[in-house]
Amino acid sequence: MSNGWRLVRTKPLSEYVAASALERSGYMPFFPRVITPRPRAGHNDAPLFPGYLFVRNEDEGASLPPVGRIAGLIGWVEFDGVIPVVPDSVIVEMDARLKEVNATGGQWRRYQPGDRVRVVNGHVDSLAEVLEEAKSPQSRVKVLMSFMGGLVHARVPWYSLEPAGGQEWLEAQAGSGRPPRRTRGKGRWIKGFGPRGSQGALPAES
Repeated sequence: MSNGWRLVRTKPLSEYVAASALERSGYMPFFPRVITPRPRAGHNDAPLFPGYLFVRNEDEGASLPPVGRIAGLIGWVEFDGVIPVVPDSVIVEMDARLKEVNATGGQWRRYQPGDRVRVVNGHVDSLAEVLEEAKSPQSRVKVLMSFMGGLVHARVPWYSLEPAGGQEWLEAQAGSGRPPRRTRGKGRWIKGFGPRGSQGALPAES
């Protein structure tokens, strides 16, 4: 087996099992994992590349691992019958960057001030604008949120936010001095308003 790493496919949800089986068989796996608010069951992280592992043999010149006899593996990633080699430098750089990401809280969506979001929490389903960036997935985010035909400041859990995108109601209110429209006509509610958007609202921030 020449210098460098090969990419091997795993069975569904079997990355952790396959990595352990490779180690027990005397091979060196590289299993990129990232800390995430929604980790794989039984772990505090999740695969960066679900369904794939990198692997090499520490013994120079040895043959490729017999993937068909190692738990959790399906086969090598090939192109026209050739198993490509990933240089050591690529793996080293990837490992270093992954450690930096995990050291700063892992992989999670960081909403920036000005981002338009939906707040979905219990009975609340409202449009909002992010006012302050969240420090971690466990923190609360300060938002300007639509509530009862007006806008209120609130701090909501990070996990209750979803990207909104393309919503112009805050600009419309700021430009016209009027409350944003709550229906599209004929009684059809705009998202963020209506019974679902006004019941059980989160406490406003003073």
